[in-house]
Amino acid sequence: GDLLYELESTCCVYHPTLHCPVSSSTPKHHQHSIMTILKGVPPIITPQLLHALASMGHGDEVVLADANFPAESVAKHTTVGGAIRMDGCKIPELLKAILQLLPLDETAPPCALMGMMEEHKAAGWQTPIWSEYRSIVQQQLIQEGSTCSEVRFEEVERFAFYERAKKAYCVVATGETALYGNLILKKGVIGTKG
Repeated sequence: GDLLYELESTCCVYHPTLHCPVSSSTPKHHQHSIMTILKGVPPIITPQLLHALASMGHGDEVVLADANFPAESVAKHTTVGGAIRMDGCKIPELLKAILQLLPLDETAPPCALMGMMEEHKAAGWQTPIWSEYRSIVQQQLIQEGSTCSEVRFEEVERFAFYERAKKAYCVVATGETALYGNLILKKGVIGTKG
């Protein structure tokens, strides 16, 4: 059953899927759209995702999974143990929000893409979303005053990407429909400037 507890005289329920408290009076169909009400936290960041990002340590990884990614079967192997569902989000908007909170690793390539399969290359498939990701990451670094001229993005073979994703801290399942839209971010540290 649900764990009930009192919080400032309001009865709340620990929601087993969101891993966060929700008001017991909140209709069930609204419980998945709860957002974080804190200063400086983009409203697209849910309480479950905020908790995961804050809990990650240096070198931990978060997978931003597109709509075709086997998020649930892969995510059951991660530290969180299940997918963080954000099916209404596209990855570019989510990436912009995450980068406002998550420092990227500076000791290893902080971003990894799922490499395109040879048959798709031969068929002429294109991945314009990759350029968009690079632009978003670079723009964030510029805003932070980084002197890094270019962020390294790894390309990881499809099945190796799945195996790496299983070792991630969490998988965020999105509604991204761009071809090969999957992205892994490696967390860095705060205070690298001394």
